[in-house]
Amino acid sequence: MAPGSQPILSSTPLQVLFYLNSWYFAAFYLAEILMFIYKGILLPYPSDNLVLDVVLLLLFLALETLRIFYGWKGNLCERSLASCASLFILLPCAALAVYYLLLQTFVLRLEFILSAVLLCFYALEFLLGLLSLSAFSRSKVY
Repeated sequence: MAPGSQPILSSTPLQVLFYLNSWYFAAFYLAEILMFIYKGILLPYPSDNLVLDVVLLLLFLALETLRIFYGWKGNLCERSLASCASLFILLPCAALAVYYLLLQTFVLRLEFILSAVLLCFYALEFLLGLLSLSAFSRSKVY
């Protein structure tokens, strides 16, 4: 290593997971919208519950966008605060994924599978995010 140069601490596997999760969540979101249209037309879905689920889906979109943005920038810029914010936003996102996995009025098998895969992404990102956060915190930045 050249004198005066800093080692690169950002995590490549975490960055790849953020990239893949951004595309996966876009597909998940589109599939959820289509499944809500299907459930609203064919199933006896109470209108209040349908409105609640759609509002929660919009909240999920906003939280997931913030989480991926802060995680992406925190990892690339090696910033502990942004990475920490991403990990904290991960908790309500995981709660919403569990809601769509188990607690909706009607849960389709496709929703169950898509939400389970999303929770696997979250578990991997949480572990790699903690490792990256510890690496950022241990580094000596002057």
